[in-house]
Amino acid sequence: MGAKKLVSLRVNGVRHSHEVEPRLLLVHYLREVLGLTGTHVGCETSICGACTVMLNGMAVKSCTVLAVQAEGGELLTIEGLASEGALHPVQEGFWECHGLQCGYCTPGMILTVYQLLRRRPDPTEEEIRRGLEGNLCRCTGYQHIIDAVRYAARKMRVATPARLGVSSEMRPRKIRHARK
Repeated sequence: MGAKKLVSLRVNGVRHSHEVEPRLLLVHYLREVLGLTGTHVGCETSICGACTVMLNGMAVKSCTVLAVQAEGGELLTIEGLASEGALHPVQEGFWECHGLQCGYCTPGMILTVYQLLRRRPDPTEEEIRRGLEGNLCRCTGYQHIIDAVRYAARKMRVATPARLGVSSEMRPRKIRHARK
């Protein structure tokens, strides 16, 4: 066991500092230390994309990044994408267009799409497919995911940047909780 290292970073706008093993992967830091389980552990080889998060504005596969490498960084996880109880347009697109089935790949897909739409606000179908290449889905066949990206792109093009692309006149639906 090596000496622990102090890691200090912002996750979803909140500053965190912890001493961690130098070999701790970022995905395990998020899930086990911070309790943010929306980031999924899939293949652990960077092939599936289920662990995708935004690190300093770039989509990265958190199974390939050590927590200590994120020192001083800014992270956005699926838990931080919704704003004030409202789904982000990308999340709303996946909901409205049935872009998910089992949901395992969904957090990584959503953050990958988030980055894609920040770079290409009006992507072609080919650009969408190319943008999703590092994310695998075993359930949907991808067409509903592509539809979800188009939905989100339309909403984000008319949005203000102040709320991660959510305009006041096009507020997304509130997150609904299942009744028991």
